[in-house]
Amino acid sequence: MKRKTSTPALPTKFKGPEESPGFLLWKVSNAWQRRQRAALQPLGITHSQFVVLAVATWFGVAETLTQARLSTLSGVDPMTTSQIVRTLEAGGLLERDEHPGDIRAKSIAVTAEGGAKAREALAVVEQVDTEFFARVSGCERRLVNILKALARSEKS
Repeated sequence: MKRKTSTPALPTKFKGPEESPGFLLWKVSNAWQRRQRAALQPLGITHSQFVVLAVATWFGVAETLTQARLSTLSGVDPMTTSQIVRTLEAGGLLERDEHPGDIRAKSIAVTAEGGAKAREALAVVEQVDTEFFARVSGCERRLVNILKALARSEKS
């Protein structure tokens, strides 16, 4: 016999979870991450590793990167960035060296192998994005602008 609970409904301003922008963003983000994880798995790289490697590749040509700067640019918290950098370094995709302007810091650079992995993974990530966002085809610019506004509010 099933037992009924007497827990009242949650007091919310929404008719239900499917009307909550935060809940929907969480669901969509998880679905997107699952697809990225599955697509990147054959390359032996996680999505977080891809993000740090891609950011290092994009910005490393224009500036000397530190771990702290990689954390800021990628939006990955400093402790996780540290772990990812160590993993990528152990895999020969990144290298750390003396920083030219700060004796306390290490500069981080993408190796040739890391650059090749970033390019390979970027093609996979962009293909997943194309397939995932196909349902909102024609609205991509608006979606990107909404996401940029939300990302800017994170900095406030």
